Amino acid sequence: MDQGKTANLVDARGSDVQSRPIHRHAQEALERNKREGMELAVKARLVALGATAVLLVFLNPNWDVIWYHGLLFCLALIGLAQRYVGQVGQSGAELVLLFLDLLVMTLALLVPNPLLDREVPTALIYQFDVFQYFYIILAAGVLTYSWRTIIAIGNWSLALWLLGATCIWWFGWHDPQASEGAAMMFPQYPDLAVQLDPNLVHWDLRIQEVVVFFIVACILAVTVRRYQNLVLDSAEMARERANLSRYFSPTVVDELSQKDEPLGKVRTHDAAILFVDIVGFTTYADGRSPQEVIDTLRIFHREMESEVFAHGGTLDKYLGDGLMASFGTPLPKPDDAERALACVRAMVRRMQALNADRQKAGLPGIDARFGLHYGQVVLGDIGANRLEFAVLGDTVNLASRLEGLTRTLNVQVVASDAIVTAAGGEADWQRGPDQSVRGVAQPVPIWVQP
Repeated sequence: MDQGKTANLVDARGSDVQSRPIHRHAQEALERNKREGMELAVKARLVALGATAVLLVFLNPNWDVIWYHGLLFCLALIGLAQRYVGQVGQSGAELVLLFLDLLVMTLALLVPNPLLDREVPTALIYQFDVFQYFYIILAAGVLTYSWRTIIAIGNWSLALWLLGATCIWWFGWHDPQASEGAAMMFPQYPDLAVQLDPNLVHWDLRIQEVVVFFIVACILAVTVRRYQNLVLDSAEMARERANLSRYFSPTVVDELSQKDEPLGKVRTHDAAILFVDIVGFTTYADGRSPQEVIDTLRIFHREMESEVFAHGGTLDKYLGDGLMASFGTPLPKPDDAERALACVRAMVRRMQALNADRQKAGLPGIDARFGLHYGQVVLGDIGANRLEFAVLGDTVNLASRLEGLTRTLNVQVVASDAIVTAAGGEADWQRGPDQSVRGVAQPVPIWVQP
């Protein structure tokens, strides 16, 4: 999405993360983390349910434990279903599965086992502290990286658990003799007798369980939301890095990402400037479809751009059917001139290969021309509201005019003697006659490649 447009980023259960700018990298990061989180959640759930199944056999080595294994299997199936319907955005299916998850867990813990051959007080289940199994679902919910999912787990678990306690208190089977027995065992300690009474729901403990669970859920939700912000910040950094990579070579991007100084700080140093242009492109475009013209330009720009970056240069701007590149911006290096000359040689070879392919396809060749110069440039931001990092100065103007000389001299490359000297003083090109260039007082010594 376009930079500057704002909307609500929506998290895993259809709720907004927060109001902040949406960028493609942010959306992709959320989706990637959601997918990875769901995979982890399913694996963690299966491991936890498997461990619970083994634990239940240890705690209850009887055939009636099959009832609980069947419910554990249902929970595993719900987890797998959540994996397939999980998404970043509104999803009613996920909400239904989340509620079903907690409902099955509540029923598994509170509904009496129908395979038991004896009837026991329904409230006896609370003597085994079974509520702790809800923490398995809560922990798996954390792995989905959705803070509102965790809040939903906390709210629904609280409501279902208290509703289940109400049903046991109102409809559950009671054994009056069990209450009398507990009272007779501790006649002098009535509070202890109450705690051991299997017919009582013990509301104080039930409320304590859900309150502590909800507090833990809230803390985890805050933690996950902070993590989401880190994901979005990381995505924003990746977006900024991607924007830099459109203009600078990967090595320069790496160097810039480690510095605190802004690019816009005005400074002056030597750099190599390269201009590339296509001769006769206006004539080529006449009579051809806009799509064919654009496709040709894209191919040409792609070939030239790849060599600029391969040689550690900076793509300053596209100029219609040409481009301007610099070597030594935004940071100078000792071999800027050498890399600029090597880049032009590679560009010439690329164009030869490209034109050979075009000739085989029955297409006209692309006549690319190159101009290079090396000298002092001024770097900094220009503009008022919309800033642009620019490379300015006489060196830039001279490089552009040297590229224009290729038409007058009927050569493919014109390079100033300054850039050849800076690169070591040797070139595999021909020394051309000094040229008078507009804006330069003295004739400019040049090298050419026919």
